[in-house]
Amino acid sequence: EFREPTDEMLAGLDLILVDLPDVGSRYYTFIWTMSLCIKAAERLGIPVLVLDRPNPLGGVRVEGPGIETGFESFVGLHNVPIRHGKTIGEIARHVANHHYSNARVDVIEMEGWDRQFYADQLPYAWVIPSPNMPTVDTAVVYPGACLLEATNLSEGRGTTRPFEIVGAPFVNGQQLADSLNRLSLEGVYFRPLQFEPTFNKHQGKICEGVQTHVLDRITFRPVLAYACLINEIAKQTGIHVSSHVQLDRFQANSDETALPGFAWKQPPYEYVYDRMPIDILSGSEEFRKLVEVGANRNLIEAWTLS
Repeated sequence: EFREPTDEMLAGLDLILVDLPDVGSRYYTFIWTMSLCIKAAERLGIPVLVLDRPNPLGGVRVEGPGIETGFESFVGLHNVPIRHGKTIGEIARHVANHHYSNARVDVIEMEGWDRQFYADQLPYAWVIPSPNMPTVDTAVVYPGACLLEATNLSEGRGTTRPFEIVGAPFVNGQQLADSLNRLSLEGVYFRPLQFEPTFNKHQGKICEGVQTHVLDRITFRPVLAYACLINEIAKQTGIHVSSHVQLDRFQANSDETALPGFAWKQPPYEYVYDRMPIDILSGSEEFRKLVEVGANRNLIEAWTLS
């Protein structure tokens, strides 16, 4: 019901302490919960103290476009790239400096973090930040793989490798793997497979698709890889449209999952009712329109660099 704290919720507080993990992707809502807390704290004059943590993807590489005005949402409140390359403390400073200039935000910085390091190169155990983020490998693909939430494709929820496994009952896994591997995307190999999700989209149905095997994290570009994956499936099955009825909330299994080929999920998504889910995830209408006209890899890649 509430994403931004109300005055009543914060009444009597001397300080808001933020100690949250992040996974390095714009869609992950913990950073926007923090941002809304900073906004409310500015209004009430309450100081905010953020305990910084490593970005599990490191702090060097950035990928994907920003957000066009009008496409802000709870999966992207402010204009940062999809893979933003910042720590949660750096995000806090960014939103305070650019949007809440009267907020009192302090960050307790880390000691000894090397921005080149992924989380599993650090001397700390990976603690699952949410149920479908079980490993660092999941976080590595997530900047691209989360785009699947805006489609009728299973993003592997209900399997042991969410976001690495992708498919649907209408996908030809071998054909998809072959077409993706022919694109010669750096640092990744796509293996055809069958799987049966135990929950979420296509629960209990045999799906074909691919598993994304990241061979080299340094050269792998997750936004490009999954944008190409979506584009290839749309070309192979065609784009289908359901006789969608406006829902009062997002549902994983809705009219689109019953279609015989690829489809975009319809609103609502993350509390937005008047924009396509893929548009608020990708930050504009551009990626969706590229897929709808059957764009080639070069045009898709240009979008990821915009």
